[in-house]
Amino acid sequence: MPKLKITETSLRDGHQSLIATRLTTDEILPILNEMDNAGFYSMEVWGGATFDTSLRFLNEDPWERLRKIRANVKNTKLQMLSRGQNLLGYKNYPDDIVEKFLKNAIYEGIDIVRIFDALNDFRNLRKSIEVIKEEGAHCQCAISYTTSPVHTREYYLNLIKDFENAGADSICIKDMSGILLPYEAYDLVKAIKEVTKLPLEFHTHCTSGVAQMTMLKAIEAGVDIIDTAISPLSSGTSQPATESLALSLVGTEWDPKLDFNKLNNTADYFKEVMKKYQENGTYNVKVLMTEPKTLQYQVPGGMLSNMIYQMKTLNASDKFEEVLAEVPRVREDLGFPPLVTPMSQMVGAQAVFNVISGTRYKIIPTEIKNYVKGLYGKSASPISEEIKKLIIGDEEVITVRPADLLSDGFEQIKSEIGDLAQSEQDVLSYALFPPVAKEFFERRKSMSVDMAI
Repeated sequence: MPKLKITETSLRDGHQSLIATRLTTDEILPILNEMDNAGFYSMEVWGGATFDTSLRFLNEDPWERLRKIRANVKNTKLQMLSRGQNLLGYKNYPDDIVEKFLKNAIYEGIDIVRIFDALNDFRNLRKSIEVIKEEGAHCQCAISYTTSPVHTREYYLNLIKDFENAGADSICIKDMSGILLPYEAYDLVKAIKEVTKLPLEFHTHCTSGVAQMTMLKAIEAGVDIIDTAISPLSSGTSQPATESLALSLVGTEWDPKLDFNKLNNTADYFKEVMKKYQENGTYNVKVLMTEPKTLQYQVPGGMLSNMIYQMKTLNASDKFEEVLAEVPRVREDLGFPPLVTPMSQMVGAQAVFNVISGTRYKIIPTEIKNYVKGLYGKSASPISEEIKKLIIGDEEVITVRPADLLSDGFEQIKSEIGDLAQSEQDVLSYALFPPVAKEFFERRKSMSVDMAI
């Protein structure tokens, strides 16, 4: 049996989960040589919320970050996370934007692109799969794991067959809420291994308190790759600790054979880095607390913290338990969508509005209306006519792939941003986050003028 492979997530999901994606490029670069030589299969360094946060809060160009990381990582594959037709944003983008974005990411050094769809609607992944394969990168298709009466083992196995037939190079079980239980994981991995020879990766979060146990059972069942984070950026709402998992497997057939000196050096480095985030309050002890209610409500850590903030802003913190209990009801009403971005934010917001307004669906966000119209894709279970009527009245529900309704947009966006964009990558940044990217470009231009003076 080949050794277990490790994907190290601290440079993307680790700090996204614990410190709101606030690691700067300057904090990342000094430790890359140690990480690059530790023996990881891959390092997840880009995608998810890293792009938005770089522009919005760090005054950094995310494309430049990727270039700098690639220049310093010679031995390890670089990995990113993309939301299929949503890319790194919160809506569907036209096919030409998806194509240009992925081509640029791969050109700048991404080796593995993990793609998923928030609804597990395979149609929303087709374009991404096509482009990734054409560009010669590794295409990893992820199932957004959730539980419901319709999310059966057969449901997932059928989805995996679709991935394989479309050309996926590997499969990932993406357990964003940390709700996959140990023995269920064992059975699911065994079942997947019976229907595909593709490498299988397992991604989870420690939020509910079962991640390490679940990961071990997945390993015993034959999973090929696991996602872990270096200890200072692990646990809580993040992934299990890299060193702990690796040490647990030393001497077994699954031993990943990592360099523990380099792991320890990496951990020591990030312990110092994290002190800053503890002192400024970004690293909040709440994200480290185990929350078994996650297993009941399926609310991922990031969604939980957003809801706490929303309730506090609305002076309704006393109703937090009511909102938690409302989440699964809303989810059932909406056809059991997995609680992953952007659906987790949408379902959470609707649950909050249902509770604070005192009447269910009295206040309905535009995003929920668009979802019910089919503009995000197909729900796993049909939405009842009663709920449709309540949310969109007599408006039509589309059944085609949502992106089929979108015209190519790159040239229009390029014209709109004008001279502020200095490259195709700038145009793509603006396409995903228009106001945020524009502000960044204006700051950059202003700084260039100041330096010239």
